[in-house]
This record gives sequence, C-alpha cells and structure tokens, in this order.
Amino acid sequence: MTDKPRAATPAARTTQEVPATRETGDAREAQGAYPVGLRLANRRVVVLGAGQVAQRRLPALLAAGADVTLIAPSATPSVEAMAEAGELRWERRRYREGDLADAWYALISTDDPAANAAASAEAEANRVWCVRSDDAEAATAWTPATGRSEGVTVAVLTGRDPRRSAAVRDAVVEGLRDGTIAAPRHRSRTPGVALVGGGPGDPDLITVRGRRLIAEADVVIADRLGPRDLLDELPPHVEVIDAAKIPYGRFMAQEAINSALIEHAKAGRAVVRLKGGDPFVFGRGMEEAEALAEAGIPCTVVPGVSSAISVPGAAGIPVTHRGVAHEFTVVSGHVAPDDPRSLVDWQALARLRGTLVLLMAVERIGAIAEALIAYGRSPQTPVAVVQEGTTAAQRRVDATLATVGETVRAEGVRPPAVVVIGEVVAVGARTTGREPADS
Repeated sequence: MTDKPRAATPAARTTQEVPATRETGDAREAQGAYPVGLRLANRRVVVLGAGQVAQRRLPALLAAGADVTLIAPSATPSVEAMAEAGELRWERRRYREGDLADAWYALISTDDPAANAAASAEAEANRVWCVRSDDAEAATAWTPATGRSEGVTVAVLTGRDPRRSAAVRDAVVEGLRDGTIAAPRHRSRTPGVALVGGGPGDPDLITVRGRRLIAEADVVIADRLGPRDLLDELPPHVEVIDAAKIPYGRFMAQEAINSALIEHAKAGRAVVRLKGGDPFVFGRGMEEAEALAEAGIPCTVVPGVSSAISVPGAAGIPVTHRGVAHEFTVVSGHVAPDDPRSLVDWQALARLRGTLVLLMAVERIGAIAEALIAYGRSPQTPVAVVQEGTTAAQRRVDATLATVGETVRAEGVRPPAVVVIGEVVAVGARTTGREPADS
C-alpha cells in the first residue's frame, strides 16, 4: 500500500512483501521482488505489443501520467481508441533495436518470442526496468495485482500465482471500501459532515462509499429508516445519535438536527448524517446541506438507493416495462390531495398512463385513490403496497385503486411502505405467482 496505516492489522499484513514463515515456492519467489511505487509522470515508457495484455496495463500507465510510446503493427479496438484520443503515441511497426533508448520502464507483450527476448536484452543492457508477459523469469520487474480505494493503492505479489494475488487484492480493497478493514486518516482528514443515503433498509444496499464513511465517523446521526444493522458494527468510541429522539418536539426537530450536525462538526469530529433512501428524495437533505453551508461546514453528499425504485423491485415489480409503462412518477403522499399545503397536481397525475410511486402515503392512500378516480384514473388500476421493503419483515399487499384504502386498513399496513399504482403491478404479479387483485 502506498498509504501506510498507523497500526498494521492482520489483514493489512497479508499484503506486505516480507519473508514468509512457510517455505513455499511462491513465497520464495515473492521474496525476490522489492516492492516500490514508480512515479512515471512525464517519463518515457515503451510498450511493445498492443493486444489484451497491453489493453489491461495501459490505463494504469496513462493514469500515472507516463509518456507512453506504443510499438505494434496492429492493436485491439480499445488500444487503438487510446491512440486516436491522443493518450499515447503509436508507431505501427514491429520492435527494432534501439526502441528502448531513454525509457524508464518497458512492457514487453508481443506474440513474437524472438522480439521479446531481444527487447528484454536491450532493457537489461540499458538498465531499463522491464516486464515480460511471456516469461516472468526473464523480466526484471513484475506487475502486482493492484487496486485503489480513496487515495490508497494496494499492490500484491505472490510469485507465480496471479489468481491468489488478485484475490488478496480484492479482499483488501473491499475491506477498505466497506470499512471492515480500519484505515483511519490522520494527515488528510478534514472534519465535516457527510450526508449519506442509507438505501431502503437492507444494510447490503448502502453504497460502498457510504459504508466506508460510516466506518470512519466519530459521530453518526441516524434516521429510524436508515440501515440500523450497520450501527451495531461501529466501535464503542463512535457516538450514535438517534435523530428521532432529538428534543424540542416534531416542529423543531429539523432545526435541532441541523444544530447537532454543526455543533459536532465544529468540534472537529467527522460526522455522518445517515438517512434512509437518498438524501435528496423527500429526505430534507438539502435543508441540512444549506444549514451546513451557512455555518461554513464542509459537506459531502453520498447518494443512496431510493426506496421509490428499489422497494418495488424487491417485491418483483418493475416501475417501467416495455409495452406497459414508459414513465414513472414519484410522489410524496404526506399530505392529502385536498390539503391546501399540497404541491401535487393530482388531476394531471390521474391522466398519466405510466406508473405512480407514492412514498409516505399509507395514512392517506384512501383519499389519494379517491382523488385519482375522480380525476379519471380507472378504479380497476392495479395497486401494490410494499411494507418494510428489502428487510426481513417485507410484505406485499395487492389491491385495486377502488379497494386499496379499505385493504390497507383491513391488512393493518403501517409505515414505512411504498405504494405502486399502475399496470406494472400486474406484471409483477405474474412473475411472483400472485393473482391480480379483485375489484
């Protein structure tokens, strides 16, 4: 790794190239390589051959800023596109002696063994570090399995077992991303607030970045609809604040949450505001971002998987389907259609032929259904109500627009639940083996 943690964890130690305790062939081979990070920006790198090996290696060389010269009579379409975009210089010919002059590093990957051997000899004579795809033993450098996560580069060598190298790399990178391998920042971390969308409820559906930020947090202010299971994984020193229990009553709750975010951030703590779904989909995330901006607090927004799409999907309902629905509309049902505070044009929604997805609508679904029917939507329109979607308690109740109000009451459906209205519900019923609801 190029970013050294303060204390090595057992998982981190697996990537260090130190003498192994077991005298295996792979271990002895790995001991012969000295790991180092080459800084190739603006330095000449020569790549011989433009097949699959070059296609895999070139992006990393270009990302490092290397001045790449490619020598090959032909190339894969992807490599050719790099040349056409001006990312490298391509000389359409075979290798000839002198091509490695003034090079700092060479990748030899042609299909001509004789050319590979000659180029390798030239590299040795000119002290150019050289990787060979056809003969690792003849090379002076080996390419490790590499991965990156938030400024950390993981490089793994295991001798002649590239699959094991890749497996170890993947395990370490995934651990850094999801927080299961702790690698806290000490020099570059800037105190601030991350507004993290936690997804619909299943902890596996939070984004990789969101999970990592939670693992790095000093304070987590969590909604009740966020993925609560993740909070059990936090170490004891992390302060977890239940946003639903912040004082001052419901009317003042958002102001109190804003104040708590600012207070902890100004104290130099890394703060995560963990919200259900996506922070900006009926989540009041922008209000919090604006409050932080006014207070001069850095704010990072991490999008989340919205329940408007994921919960229907988890219940087998596509919000769009070819030949059935070409659009879907997400609507807040937290106020009734006849409420003067409503900003929704229910008459216009009733004329749409696509899918309606209602959030926060369980308590008012009867009034909403009546308004849609009154404005022209068919009473026989299929409706599905999915309660606690993506969690172990998920259940789906089917009805029609004419019956959904009574069905929700009779079945005891309670929030959180997502209501889906439209013919896609019948499509979902076919895939899940459900019978369409009676009128």
